[in-house]
Amino acid sequence: MTTLVCTSASKAAAPAARTLPYPSFSSYVRARQPVLLRTARSLTGNPSDAEDLLQTALTKTYVAWERIEDHRALDGYVRRALLNTRTSQWRKRKVDEFACDELPEPEPVSGGDDPAEQQALRDAMWRAIMRLPARQRAMVVLRYYEDLSEVQTAEVLGVSVGTVKSAVSRALGKLREDAELGLVRS
Repeated sequence: MTTLVCTSASKAAAPAARTLPYPSFSSYVRARQPVLLRTARSLTGNPSDAEDLLQTALTKTYVAWERIEDHRALDGYVRRALLNTRTSQWRKRKVDEFACDELPEPEPVSGGDDPAEQQALRDAMWRAIMRLPARQRAMVVLRYYEDLSEVQTAEVLGVSVGTVKSAVSRALGKLREDAELGLVRS
């Protein structure tokens, strides 16, 4: 009796040699670190925390390196380690709460810090500035609201520095004498 042997079938039945896409842990880290670091940054929002998180997840991956059967799924394994580590960190964060007899109250503020009064003063100031002549108004706005120097204000308006100084001085004098501003300030 003759036994037929199919050579191609016997080769197919033999277990194939497993080829690893990453022969070592260090080659995997070198190849995939930028991608994994981006994932860690998206989880933490802080580059320093992301580096720490990735380091911890890679440590866990290194410990399990020999147990991981499919090295083609390493990214998924590391991402899961990143997520689990971040969740553990979030759960372990310490929240300090102290019971006290009295609630801390802020110190009472003086009347000048009232937001409504500040807004009324700002509104009155703008109305007073709008009553100035156009040239003086432009110089005051550039000098004090845009925080330009006298030289910069002169360059923007195409006038001399002396003109800026004298016009701003006259404008400030008019603002000091403005009746509406006097009522709001007192």
